[in-house]
Amino acid sequence: MIDVFAILIGGLDYDEKGWTLNHAPKTSLLAAIFFAAHPVHTESVAGVVGRADLLCALFFQLSFLTYCKAFNNGSDRDDRFSVRWVVVSLALCAAAMLCKEQGITVLGVNAAFDVLLICNVNVYELGHRLLFRKNPPDLGEIVQMGLLKRLGLMSLGGLLMLYARWRIMGTGPPAFTEVDNPASFEENVFTRIVNYNYYYSLNAWLLLCPWWLCFDWSMGCVPLIKSATDWRVVWLLLLWCVLIGLISQALCSPDIQRRRTLTLGLVLLVVPFLPACNIFFRVGFVVAERVLYLSSAGYCLLLAYSLGHCCYRWIKYKKLTCIMLLALLCMYVVRCALRSHQWRSEQSLFSSALSVCPLNAKVHYNVGKNLADRGNTSAAVKYYREAVRLHPNYVHAMNNLGNILKEKNELIEAEQLLSKAVAVQPDFAAAWMNLGIVQNSLRKFEAAEQSYWNAIHYRKKYPDCYYNLGRLYADQNRHVDALNAWRNATMLKPDHSLAWNNMVILLDNTGNQDQAELIGREALKLLPNDHTIMFSLANVLGKLQKYKESESFFLHALQINPNAASCHGNLAVLYHRWGKLELAKKHYELSLKLEPEAPGTRDNYSMLRRKLDQLKHSTP
Repeated sequence: MIDVFAILIGGLDYDEKGWTLNHAPKTSLLAAIFFAAHPVHTESVAGVVGRADLLCALFFQLSFLTYCKAFNNGSDRDDRFSVRWVVVSLALCAAAMLCKEQGITVLGVNAAFDVLLICNVNVYELGHRLLFRKNPPDLGEIVQMGLLKRLGLMSLGGLLMLYARWRIMGTGPPAFTEVDNPASFEENVFTRIVNYNYYYSLNAWLLLCPWWLCFDWSMGCVPLIKSATDWRVVWLLLLWCVLIGLISQALCSPDIQRRRTLTLGLVLLVVPFLPACNIFFRVGFVVAERVLYLSSAGYCLLLAYSLGHCCYRWIKYKKLTCIMLLALLCMYVVRCALRSHQWRSEQSLFSSALSVCPLNAKVHYNVGKNLADRGNTSAAVKYYREAVRLHPNYVHAMNNLGNILKEKNELIEAEQLLSKAVAVQPDFAAAWMNLGIVQNSLRKFEAAEQSYWNAIHYRKKYPDCYYNLGRLYADQNRHVDALNAWRNATMLKPDHSLAWNNMVILLDNTGNQDQAELIGREALKLLPNDHTIMFSLANVLGKLQKYKESESFFLHALQINPNAASCHGNLAVLYHRWGKLELAKKHYELSLKLEPEAPGTRDNYSMLRRKLDQLKHSTP
């Protein structure tokens, strides 16, 4: 960024060796330090998905710098500029756009730089002459400098990039919902414009005072301005007062250097932000810190230039200005460090948003989900309920809350929540499946079966739903239907352990041990280390009196899960049948040690003890 700021502030100049000269070293260094330390960058730097912003910014800078290279002395020249470097700049612009669509805005920055700095056009004077038709400007010199050719090349390159994007991704924009960007769904144009401008003021405030940072600003985080008496209107008025003041200085200042620097700073601030401003198309967010990564460079340039101007203008306050500058940098560094620490884990990131956006249902949902994932379901319920209260149609919060209530056996409320979720979003397959599980637990078998089929209708390849459908059929003793459902689950997901295991158990319980053996062996080819399938297959083999193979599978299962009381107990039963009574005694005792209250095991152990006593007394 130092090289970019040096050109925008001090102008473009080269030494005899072709190296760029920095005519504003202090100001460009200060602007670059502000850029490096700005806390609004934390999301782009700390979040993995932010690599798109970083790569886009990198190619954005390289595109600008190579465009500047076109005006260095070289061999491949056409009307005082190098076509080759312009083409390279366009290629880097394409690379920036491939990283993030915002990258194409470098063409606007290059064009403004060309007009203002290379051709030294006074925009205000030119506009005044054209508007009032007094002393029409002589455009011949500009034409001779090749401006129109360069603008033509950039326009052609930009159109080709947009066409390529259209061919690859289609013409339609992504589908967003009202909760993502409520202002864009407002029918009243005036209300929409007011809220858009309020969003701009929030973005400006994040650049100016980046203390309140949040990973998500949607879902009620920023309530809409519905009336002109809303006090927040003051902020957008203040924003436009500041912008108008800066624009007037950029256009009308008698100082050519100030005029050019302010104009280029405003261009770098505004142009990269244009794709996110809702003017050309609807965007899927209210405020997003990541889209300010490039625009913040313009802000840092304006801030550094303004502070440098203050030091030059008010020399007696220079020490005070330096102290304020140091304090601002320290604040940026501290805030950056704190925010980076918050990005270290989901828990700290989501929790930090509660104080910034307490009205954001998604924040409460994410906090709740994180708590549930860590096993704290009681605390998660509170946040899920708050998410549903803030946004009554939040289907994902209702689904997750319904799941927790299902586990807590609060089935009636769980059914109500899940029924509402599928009523709000009929194609929500996961909610249909969870509703089916709850209805099955409530013994509403017909409703549960219909819910499962609805889930499969909306998600064709849904192995978990087939598995639960199989459980429903098994509860109704519809064994063939259950086996077909579980077979469908394993076809869609070959490593679906529960479906394989249930097939083995069902076939075993219905007396089809030979088929159960085949299914068990087939499952272990796909899941060779699944101890539950080994356990079930070992039971089947024991009933088929294949004691040696059964023992092998039991022992292998215990190697994987040595604390399985049921596995020790069933292996003891196998030894008991097999006549290996001492081994049976050993594993009965291990099973009872792990699970003392197992009644079947205790009864079998007592029977074995009596038999051992009888053998002991019958021995001469």
